[in-house]
Amino acid sequence: MHDRADTESRLGLAAGLGAFSIWGMAPVYFKQLADVRADEIIAHRVVWSVLFLAVVLFIRKRSEVLAHLRISRREFQALCLTAGLIGVNWLVFVHAVNTDRILSTSLGYFINPLMSVLLGLLIFRERLVPAQTLAVLIAAAGTAYMAWQLGQVPWISLSLAASFAAYGVIRKLLDVGPMVGLFWETLVVSPLALIWIWRMGVDGSLAFDMARPVSALLLAGSGLLTVAPLLLFAAGVRRVPLTTIGLMQYLAPSITFILAVFVYGEPFTMDHAITFGLVWLGLALFFWAGWQRSRPV
Repeated sequence: MHDRADTESRLGLAAGLGAFSIWGMAPVYFKQLADVRADEIIAHRVVWSVLFLAVVLFIRKRSEVLAHLRISRREFQALCLTAGLIGVNWLVFVHAVNTDRILSTSLGYFINPLMSVLLGLLIFRERLVPAQTLAVLIAAAGTAYMAWQLGQVPWISLSLAASFAAYGVIRKLLDVGPMVGLFWETLVVSPLALIWIWRMGVDGSLAFDMARPVSALLLAGSGLLTVAPLLLFAAGVRRVPLTTIGLMQYLAPSITFILAVFVYGEPFTMDHAITFGLVWLGLALFFWAGWQRSRPV
Protein backbone atom coordinates (compact mmCIF):
# COMPACT_ATOMS: atom_id res chain seq x y z
CA MET A 1 0.00 0.00 0.00
CA HIS A 2 2.85 2.35 0.93
CA ASP A 3 4.68 1.51 -2.31
CA ARG A 4 1.56 2.27 -4.33
CA ALA A 5 1.20 5.66 -2.61
CA ASP A 6 4.85 6.45 -3.36
CA THR A 7 4.35 5.46 -6.98
CA GLU A 8 1.25 7.65 -7.27
CA SER A 9 3.13 10.56 -5.69
CA ARG A 10 6.04 10.17 -8.12
CA LEU A 11 3.64 9.96 -11.06
CA GLY A 12 1.86 13.10 -9.86
CA LEU A 13 5.14 14.94 -9.45
CA ALA A 14 6.28 13.92 -12.93
CA ALA A 15 2.94 14.91 -14.46
CA GLY A 16 2.97 18.31 -12.74
CA LEU A 17 6.56 18.99 -13.77
CA GLY A 18 5.69 17.93 -17.31
CA ALA A 19 2.70 20.30 -17.47
CA PHE A 20 4.56 23.37 -16.21
CA SER A 21 7.62 22.56 -18.31
CA ILE A 22 5.49 22.45 -21.48
CA TRP A 23 3.85 25.76 -20.55
CA GLY A 24 7.29 27.24 -19.89
CA MET A 25 8.69 25.99 -23.19
CA ALA A 26 5.68 27.20 -25.21
CA PRO A 27 7.58 30.24 -26.58
CA VAL A 28 9.94 27.87 -28.41
CA TYR A 29 6.94 26.39 -30.22
CA PHE A 30 5.35 29.70 -31.15
CA LYS A 31 8.69 31.14 -32.26
CA GLN A 32 8.53 28.61 -35.11
CA LEU A 33 5.38 30.41 -36.25
CA ALA A 34 6.90 33.89 -36.14
CA ASP A 35 5.81 34.57 -39.74
CA VAL A 36 2.16 33.78 -38.92
CA ARG A 37 -0.14 36.46 -37.55
CA ALA A 38 -1.10 36.03 -33.89
CA ASP A 39 -4.83 36.17 -34.67
CA GLU A 40 -4.51 33.24 -37.12
CA ILE A 41 -2.49 31.22 -34.59
CA ILE A 42 -5.18 31.72 -31.93
CA ALA A 43 -7.98 30.87 -34.38
CA HIS A 44 -6.25 27.58 -35.21
CA ARG A 45 -5.49 26.94 -31.56
CA VAL A 46 -9.19 27.22 -30.74
CA VAL A 47 -10.39 24.96 -33.56
CA TRP A 48 -7.77 22.25 -33.08
CA SER A 49 -8.20 22.33 -29.29
CA VAL A 50 -11.90 21.55 -29.71
CA LEU A 51 -11.05 18.58 -31.93
CA PHE A 52 -8.33 17.19 -29.65
CA LEU A 53 -10.46 17.66 -26.54
CA ALA A 54 -13.43 15.96 -28.19
CA VAL A 55 -11.28 12.94 -29.05
CA VAL A 56 -9.79 12.72 -25.55
CA LEU A 57 -13.15 13.11 -23.83
CA PHE A 58 -14.71 10.46 -26.07
CA ILE A 59 -11.89 8.00 -25.38
CA ARG A 60 -12.17 8.58 -21.63
CA LYS A 61 -15.96 8.58 -21.29
CA ARG A 62 -17.21 6.66 -24.35
CA SER A 63 -21.01 6.35 -24.18
CA GLU A 64 -21.19 8.68 -21.16
CA VAL A 65 -19.46 11.59 -22.90
CA LEU A 66 -22.66 13.59 -23.55
CA ALA A 67 -23.75 13.28 -19.94
CA HIS A 68 -20.26 14.25 -18.83
CA LEU A 69 -20.40 17.42 -20.95
CA ARG A 70 -23.79 18.53 -19.62
CA ILE A 71 -23.67 21.89 -17.84
CA SER A 72 -26.24 24.35 -16.53
CA ARG A 73 -27.23 27.59 -18.25
CA ARG A 74 -25.44 29.59 -15.54
CA GLU A 75 -22.26 27.57 -16.06
CA PHE A 76 -22.51 28.03 -19.83
CA GLN A 77 -22.84 31.81 -19.44
CA ALA A 78 -19.85 31.91 -17.10
CA LEU A 79 -17.79 29.78 -19.50
CA CYS A 80 -18.60 32.21 -22.32
CA LEU A 81 -16.98 34.90 -20.18
CA THR A 82 -13.94 32.75 -19.35
CA ALA A 83 -13.62 31.90 -23.04
CA GLY A 84 -13.14 35.59 -23.75
CA LEU A 85 -10.59 35.93 -20.96
CA ILE A 86 -8.50 32.94 -22.03
CA GLY A 87 -8.72 34.09 -25.66
CA VAL A 88 -7.29 37.49 -24.70
CA ASN A 89 -4.59 35.75 -22.65
CA TRP A 90 -3.56 33.49 -25.56
CA LEU A 91 -3.57 36.35 -28.07
CA VAL A 92 -1.42 38.63 -25.90
CA PHE A 93 0.99 35.78 -25.14
CA VAL A 94 1.51 34.78 -28.78
CA HIS A 95 1.81 38.43 -29.85
CA ALA A 96 4.46 38.99 -27.16
CA VAL A 97 6.45 35.89 -28.12
CA ASN A 98 6.44 36.71 -31.82
CA THR A 99 7.44 40.34 -31.24
CA ASP A 100 10.44 39.39 -29.04
CA ARG A 101 8.89 40.30 -25.69
CA ILE A 102 9.04 36.92 -23.94
CA LEU A 103 10.48 38.62 -20.84
CA SER A 104 7.22 40.54 -20.49
CA THR A 105 5.27 37.26 -20.44
CA SER A 106 7.54 35.90 -17.72
CA LEU A 107 6.95 39.01 -15.58
CA GLY A 108 3.20 38.70 -16.18
CA TYR A 109 3.04 35.14 -14.90
CA PHE A 110 5.19 35.99 -11.88
CA ILE A 111 2.75 38.83 -11.08
CA ASN A 112 -0.29 36.59 -11.68
CA PRO A 113 -0.42 34.92 -8.21
CA LEU A 114 -0.33 38.31 -6.50
CA MET A 115 -3.02 39.59 -8.86
CA SER A 116 -5.09 36.55 -7.80
CA VAL A 117 -4.54 37.56 -4.18
CA LEU A 118 -5.80 41.07 -4.95
CA LEU A 119 -8.96 39.65 -6.55
CA GLY A 120 -9.40 37.36 -3.56
CA LEU A 121 -9.35 40.41 -1.29
CA LEU A 122 -11.86 42.31 -3.41
CA ILE A 123 -14.25 39.48 -4.28
CA PHE A 124 -13.99 36.87 -1.54
CA ARG A 125 -13.10 39.29 1.28
CA GLU A 126 -10.06 37.21 2.09
CA ARG A 127 -7.73 38.67 4.72
CA LEU A 128 -3.95 39.01 4.70
CA VAL A 129 -1.47 39.24 7.53
CA PRO A 130 0.59 42.48 7.51
CA ALA A 131 3.62 40.75 5.94
CA GLN A 132 1.49 39.53 3.03
CA THR A 133 0.08 43.04 2.49
CA LEU A 134 3.64 44.34 2.42
CA ALA A 135 4.56 41.62 -0.09
CA VAL A 136 1.80 42.71 -2.48
CA LEU A 137 2.86 46.36 -2.14
CA ILE A 138 6.50 45.47 -2.87
CA ALA A 139 5.52 43.61 -6.06
CA ALA A 140 3.23 46.49 -7.05
CA ALA A 141 6.14 48.88 -6.54
CA GLY A 142 8.22 46.77 -8.94
CA THR A 143 5.51 46.97 -11.60
CA ALA A 144 5.09 50.72 -11.02
CA TYR A 145 8.85 51.20 -11.35
CA MET A 146 8.84 49.45 -14.73
CA ALA A 147 5.91 51.61 -15.89
CA TRP A 148 7.78 54.74 -14.80
CA GLN A 149 10.96 53.69 -16.61
CA LEU A 150 9.12 52.68 -19.78
CA GLY A 151 6.98 55.79 -19.74
CA GLN A 152 3.95 53.60 -20.30
CA VAL A 153 2.00 50.84 -18.55
CA PRO A 154 3.62 47.39 -19.08
CA TRP A 155 0.42 46.24 -20.71
CA ILE A 156 1.61 42.80 -21.83
CA SER A 157 2.61 41.72 -18.32
CA LEU A 158 -0.48 43.23 -16.68
CA SER A 159 -2.88 41.91 -19.36
CA LEU A 160 -1.55 38.38 -18.95
CA ALA A 161 -1.67 38.56 -15.14
CA ALA A 162 -5.11 40.18 -14.96
CA SER A 163 -6.81 38.00 -17.59
CA PHE A 164 -5.50 34.75 -16.09
CA ALA A 165 -6.25 35.83 -12.51
CA ALA A 166 -9.83 36.77 -13.47
CA TYR A 167 -10.12 33.49 -15.38
CA GLY A 168 -9.00 31.58 -12.28
CA VAL A 169 -11.50 33.37 -10.03
CA ILE A 170 -14.47 32.58 -12.27
CA ARG A 171 -13.39 28.97 -12.79
CA LYS A 172 -12.98 28.63 -9.00
CA LEU A 173 -16.68 29.50 -8.64
CA LEU A 174 -17.76 26.84 -11.15
CA ASP A 175 -18.14 23.14 -10.45
CA VAL A 176 -16.84 22.23 -13.91
CA GLY A 177 -13.78 20.06 -14.56
CA PRO A 178 -10.78 21.60 -16.37
CA MET A 179 -11.17 19.56 -19.56
CA VAL A 180 -14.93 19.96 -19.80
CA GLY A 181 -14.57 23.67 -19.10
CA LEU A 182 -11.91 24.17 -21.75
CA PHE A 183 -13.96 22.15 -24.25
CA TRP A 184 -16.94 24.48 -23.82
CA GLU A 185 -14.72 27.59 -23.79
CA THR A 186 -13.11 26.68 -27.10
CA LEU A 187 -16.37 25.36 -28.56
CA VAL A 188 -18.30 28.60 -28.00
CA VAL A 189 -15.67 30.69 -29.80
CA SER A 190 -14.91 28.12 -32.52
CA PRO A 191 -17.54 29.56 -34.94
CA LEU A 192 -15.76 32.93 -34.71
CA ALA A 193 -12.40 31.22 -35.18
CA LEU A 194 -13.65 29.35 -38.26
CA ILE A 195 -15.13 32.54 -39.74
CA TRP A 196 -11.83 34.32 -39.11
CA ILE A 197 -9.86 31.56 -40.84
CA TRP A 198 -12.30 31.60 -43.78
CA ARG A 199 -12.04 35.39 -44.04
CA MET A 200 -8.23 35.22 -44.11
CA GLY A 201 -8.44 32.54 -46.79
CA VAL A 202 -10.67 34.75 -48.92
CA ASP A 203 -8.38 37.79 -48.72
CA GLY A 204 -5.28 35.65 -49.33
CA SER A 205 -3.60 36.27 -45.96
CA LEU A 206 -4.08 32.75 -44.58
CA ALA A 207 -0.76 31.10 -43.64
CA PHE A 208 -2.24 27.60 -43.21
CA ASP A 209 -1.34 25.82 -46.44
CA MET A 210 -0.61 22.14 -47.03
CA ALA A 211 2.01 23.31 -49.52
CA ARG A 212 3.86 24.47 -46.39
CA PRO A 213 3.48 21.28 -44.33
CA VAL A 214 5.71 22.30 -41.40
CA SER A 215 3.75 25.50 -40.74
CA ALA A 216 0.42 23.71 -41.23
CA LEU A 217 1.39 20.93 -38.80
CA LEU A 218 2.57 23.45 -36.21
CA LEU A 219 -0.71 25.34 -36.44
CA ALA A 220 -2.68 22.11 -36.05
CA GLY A 221 -0.36 21.02 -33.25
CA SER A 222 -1.22 24.15 -31.25
CA GLY A 223 -4.34 22.30 -30.17
CA LEU A 224 -2.25 19.43 -28.83
CA LEU A 225 0.02 21.96 -27.11
CA THR A 226 -3.08 23.25 -25.34
CA VAL A 227 -4.56 19.88 -24.35
CA ALA A 228 -1.43 17.87 -23.40
CA PRO A 229 -0.27 20.01 -20.44
CA LEU A 230 -3.87 20.27 -19.24
CA LEU A 231 -4.09 16.46 -19.10
CA LEU A 232 -0.77 16.30 -17.26
CA PHE A 233 -1.85 19.02 -14.83
CA ALA A 234 -5.13 17.22 -14.10
CA ALA A 235 -3.19 14.00 -13.44
CA GLY A 236 -0.71 15.81 -11.21
CA VAL A 237 -3.18 17.79 -9.12
CA ARG A 238 -5.00 14.58 -8.15
CA ARG A 239 -1.81 12.96 -6.83
CA VAL A 240 0.23 15.65 -5.07
CA PRO A 241 -0.65 18.32 -2.47
CA LEU A 242 -1.91 21.66 -3.74
CA THR A 243 0.99 23.38 -1.98
CA THR A 244 3.37 21.43 -4.23
CA ILE A 245 1.38 22.38 -7.32
CA GLY A 246 1.38 25.99 -6.10
CA LEU A 247 5.17 26.04 -5.95
CA MET A 248 5.44 24.29 -9.31
CA GLN A 249 3.56 27.11 -11.04
CA TYR A 250 6.72 29.24 -10.87
CA LEU A 251 8.54 26.73 -13.04
CA ALA A 252 6.82 27.99 -16.22
CA PRO A 253 7.71 31.71 -15.91
CA SER A 254 11.19 30.74 -14.71
CA ILE A 255 11.72 28.74 -17.89
CA THR A 256 10.40 31.57 -20.07
CA PHE A 257 12.69 33.99 -18.22
CA ILE A 258 15.72 31.78 -19.02
CA LEU A 259 14.61 31.43 -22.65
CA ALA A 260 14.10 35.18 -23.06
CA VAL A 261 17.48 36.21 -21.66
CA PHE A 262 19.83 33.33 -22.46
CA VAL A 263 18.34 31.77 -25.62
CA TYR A 264 16.63 34.62 -27.49
CA GLY A 265 18.93 37.37 -26.21
CA GLU A 266 16.28 39.80 -25.07
CA PRO A 267 17.89 42.70 -23.17
CA PHE A 268 17.86 42.36 -19.39
CA THR A 269 18.62 45.84 -18.08
CA MET A 270 19.09 47.20 -14.59
CA ASP A 271 15.46 48.34 -14.75
CA HIS A 272 14.40 44.75 -15.45
CA ALA A 273 16.59 43.55 -12.57
CA ILE A 274 14.94 46.00 -10.15
CA THR A 275 11.43 45.13 -11.34
CA PHE A 276 11.92 41.36 -11.26
CA GLY A 277 13.83 41.64 -7.98
CA LEU A 278 10.95 43.45 -6.29
CA VAL A 279 8.37 40.99 -7.69
CA TRP A 280 10.46 37.99 -6.59
CA LEU A 281 10.98 39.56 -3.15
CA GLY A 282 7.24 40.13 -2.86
CA LEU A 283 6.50 36.53 -3.78
CA ALA A 284 9.08 35.15 -1.35
CA LEU A 285 7.75 37.31 1.49
CA PHE A 286 4.15 36.42 0.69
CA PHE A 287 4.75 32.68 0.81
CA TRP A 288 7.00 32.93 3.85
CA ALA A 289 4.22 34.79 5.69
CA GLY A 290 1.69 32.20 4.55
CA TRP A 291 3.92 29.39 5.81
CA GLN A 292 4.38 31.11 9.16
CA ARG A 293 0.63 31.61 9.41
CA SER A 294 -0.10 27.94 8.76
CA ARG A 295 2.42 26.61 11.32
CA PRO A 296 0.88 25.09 14.45
CA VAL A 297 1.16 27.34 17.50
